[in-house]
Amino acid sequence: MSPLGLTWYRLHMAVALAGRNAGDRRELQHAPQGRESAGGPGRDEAVTLRGSATFDATLNAPSPHIALRTVQHRVKLGAALPFSVLDDNGRLLLAKGQVIANEDQLESLLGRGALVDRGELDASRRDPRKVGAETLAELWTEALDQTNRMLRASLHGDFAGALDELCGPLLALIERDPDLALFQVVRQEGMGENQYGVRHGVHTGIAAVLAAKRLGASAEEVGRALRVALTMNLSVLELQGRLAHQVFPLKPPQKVALQQHPLESRQMLEANGVSDADWLRAVAEHHETPEGTGYPTGTREPSPLAQLISAADVYTAKLSTRASRAPMPADRAVRDFFLSRKTQPAAAAILKEVGVFPPGTLVQLANGERGVVVRRGAAGNTPIVATLLNKNGEPLMSPARRDTAQAAQAISAVLTLQDLKVRMIPAKLVLVGGPPPA
Repeated sequence: MSPLGLTWYRLHMAVALAGRNAGDRRELQHAPQGRESAGGPGRDEAVTLRGSATFDATLNAPSPHIALRTVQHRVKLGAALPFSVLDDNGRLLLAKGQVIANEDQLESLLGRGALVDRGELDASRRDPRKVGAETLAELWTEALDQTNRMLRASLHGDFAGALDELCGPLLALIERDPDLALFQVVRQEGMGENQYGVRHGVHTGIAAVLAAKRLGASAEEVGRALRVALTMNLSVLELQGRLAHQVFPLKPPQKVALQQHPLESRQMLEANGVSDADWLRAVAEHHETPEGTGYPTGTREPSPLAQLISAADVYTAKLSTRASRAPMPADRAVRDFFLSRKTQPAAAAILKEVGVFPPGTLVQLANGERGVVVRRGAAGNTPIVATLLNKNGEPLMSPARRDTAQAAQAISAVLTLQDLKVRMIPAKLVLVGGPPPA
């Protein structure tokens, strides 16, 4: 066996044996920045994701009102409002159920300091922890749309507050069903040019959140990891969308924009009220490496949080579709990712979370059936699959649950979307997978 083949075989066996044991999840210890433990990728290294600064906690009681600008991502133009809109004195402007018809009307309301009743806002939310499993796919669609509206809107002084309002539901969705969250990462079809940059931030955030939890991060650190992922490319969101659909080489101005985007994104955050030093540093350093081969400054001491975001960024980018290339098959993405970062604790944590065949991977089973992975299994290479085609290639009336730990139902091949020409309905697939492990 070649050295490369032997390395991949060891990875495959390590993931299969490691599973996702709760005992792997240790509390983070404070370690010197820029240094790695000698434990290697077989362990979830105890690293810190934070530096010297923390979020400022407010001691003031919350106002009964919140600025419409802070929650404008909840407003879908042309659709019924989920809450009433008030003027800056608390007088009714638009009742719940009325419609903001266009961008000009929304900007007019924002310009006059429109408010929303906080209690009504909270009542309008659907808590992912309390809804049925069949509703979770719909909540993911809503969350992705709201993230797109929020990050593409004009920046403002309460950007951090708006991001807090956005991140709460996203974190709740990831926590409620991590497998469905990973499904969003692997199945990236159908993104338009104006969605790519934002969606990639969400996908990076999902991988970073799951890895941070495995590394024993606090709730504050997990939330910060998601915020960094969503804002790391703030200055090039539009450019990312264009590049995903661009088939010719980068133009010189595009190269400059990409080279400088970590620093420019940090500057945009600072200019719009973000003061958390660890958040800002991680955004500025998310393309730096401990070897000094990164950019834009070439530092050899990127923060642990920056290294986590970098690893999540690289892994999820391998799964994305671009005009110049097809998405990498999920098992190959894991292999390539491991081989390029096998000494990094953050990469090892991501590997253990996603497994060899993460949810969303299209597969063929030993019995000839074809389907999609819907839930991680006890081991990294034995997930739960929802079969969609029988052994003759005929669509099933409804998806069937298969446990690939059984020899007759083991995974025999990874497929592409062209191999499985059947519509996948996430709401049905969630039910086939059953509840996530406790």
